[in-house]
Amino acid sequence: MTDKNRILMIAAENDFLPGAKVGGVGDVIRDLPPALVMQGEVVDVVLPSYGFLVRLAGMELSGEVQVFFSGVEYSVEVYRYQHTNGGATNYVLHHSAFAPNGESVYCNDDDNRPFATDATKYALFCAAVAQSLIASVLPRPNVLHCHDWHTAFLLILIRYSSTYSSLSSIKTVFTIHNLALQGVRPFKGDDSSLESWYPNMHYDGSVISDTVNPHCLNPMRAAILLADRLHTVSPSYAKEVLQASDYDNGIYGGEGLERDLLYRHEKGDLFGIINGCEYPKGARYASPAKKKLCGVASECLVVWASKVAVLASAHFVADKRLQQWLAKKSRGFTLCSIGRVTEQKVKILATRLSDGKTALEHLLILLGDKNQFLMLGSGDNDYEDYLVSVSGQYSNFIFLNGYSHDLSLDLYRYGDLFLMPSSFEPCGISQMLAMRAAQPCLVNSVGGLKDTVIHDKTGFCFSGNTAREQAEAMLAQVKRLLVLHEEDPSKWKAIVHAAADSRFTWEQSAKDYVNLLYK
Repeated sequence: MTDKNRILMIAAENDFLPGAKVGGVGDVIRDLPPALVMQGEVVDVVLPSYGFLVRLAGMELSGEVQVFFSGVEYSVEVYRYQHTNGGATNYVLHHSAFAPNGESVYCNDDDNRPFATDATKYALFCAAVAQSLIASVLPRPNVLHCHDWHTAFLLILIRYSSTYSSLSSIKTVFTIHNLALQGVRPFKGDDSSLESWYPNMHYDGSVISDTVNPHCLNPMRAAILLADRLHTVSPSYAKEVLQASDYDNGIYGGEGLERDLLYRHEKGDLFGIINGCEYPKGARYASPAKKKLCGVASECLVVWASKVAVLASAHFVADKRLQQWLAKKSRGFTLCSIGRVTEQKVKILATRLSDGKTALEHLLILLGDKNQFLMLGSGDNDYEDYLVSVSGQYSNFIFLNGYSHDLSLDLYRYGDLFLMPSSFEPCGISQMLAMRAAQPCLVNSVGGLKDTVIHDKTGFCFSGNTAREQAEAMLAQVKRLLVLHEEDPSKWKAIVHAAADSRFTWEQSAKDYVNLLYK
C-alpha cells in the first residue's frame, strides 16, 4: 500500500453526530470515514455546530480562529469530539451565525431569495475551515474532500483568495450527492452574495457563474470546475449527468451543468463510485406479523397527529385504511415504498396515462382488493395531497405521511416487493436496505438503482424514454410479478435469496476512493 493520506472531509451533515442528519449525505459521512481508516487512511471530518452540536457530551475546545467575513471579524471556536468514529476524528466549528434561524441543519428561505440564509452560513463556515487550517487548529491534510454545494466556497477561497493561497498545494476532491440543489446566489448587490461575503477577493466570474444567470454565483458549478477530482455516488449516474435534462419528458441529467461535467469527464477527472451499505454481522431480518406492523404504524400516526392541534386528513385516512387491512384475514401480496415525497420519487406514480388515470391508480387496480401498497414518507405538499387523495379512493393504498426509523425497518422486513420508481437516483440507499432484509425491489433503471439491482436475478427493473413510458413499463412489470409470485414460487424465492445475498460494502467503496480519487 502507498503512503497513507490524511483526508479532511467537509460536509453539511454527519449522522455520527446526533441530530446532524437530514438526508443521505449524513449516512455517507457517518459510514465512509471508518471504512477509509480500515484502508490505512487518516480521516478528519468537520461540520458547523448549528448551535446544538457543541453541547454534545465529549466536545472539547481545540482552539479559536479569527475570520474576516462580510466586513466583520468573527471569533469561531473549534471543537474536537472525543468519541472517534472507527478511528476517524470529528470536529465542529461553533459560532452563533451557524444557527441563524434556530438550531437546525438547513434553513428554508422564501422563493424570491432561495438559499440566501444557508449560503451565507456555509460561506462563513468554509472561510472558518480555511482559517483553521492556516492556524493549524485543524490538522493539515493532503486531501480536502468537499461534499455538495455547501462546501464549494472552500474551493473558491483556495483558488481566488490571497489569504488562503498557502492551501493551494492540497489536493481537492468534490462529491456530488444532489446535483439538483446548486446554491445559486448573486455575485453582488445582496447581503447574501459573493462580494458581500468576501469583499477583497478577485475572482474569475466565467468559471464560477451560473449558466442560466451569468450575474450569479453557482457554487456547484464552481466546485465541478475547481476541484482536482470529481465524484458522483454511482457509476451510472456519472454517465447520466453528461446528458441534458428534459424535464417535460421526466428525464433528469446534468441539470444545466452537463457541459462542465462532460469537460471534466473528457479530462479523466470524473468518477462514479457506488455508496456502500452496512451489513451487521449476525443481524436477523425476520418479517414482523401484520398485527405488529399495524400496531407500530398506528403509534406513529398518533405521534405525528399530536404535533398539530387539528387532525391532518392524511393521518385520519391512513388510520382507517390500516384498520381495514388488519381486518382482512388473508395476507395478500404487499408492495412497499419508503422515501421523501418529492418530484424525484413520485413523478412517475403521478403521471397520467391515456385514460386519464394516474400510474398509481392503475397500480392499485392491478393489486386488487386482496393485495396492498404501503408507502411511508413526507415532503412536497402537492404530492402529499395527491397521495392522500388516492388513498381516499382506493382502500388498498395506505399512505403513512411521516417518517419513523422503526416503522421503516418493519416495512423493509415485511413487504414482498419494494417499489422505487425514482425519476433519477444518484445512488439510493432504500433499495439496498430492502434487499438486505430479503425484499426484492422493482426500480426504474437509472443511476444507482441500475448499478445495484439486476433484472430477474436480484430484483426487477423497468425503463423508458419518457415519464409515461416509464410508468407503463412499471405497470407491465407489476402485472408480470404478481403472476410470477403466485405461479412460480421457487423462482421468486431464488430472487429473494439473491437479493439478500447482494453486497455493496463500504470496504469496497473505500478501496475505490483511495485508488481513484486520492492517489
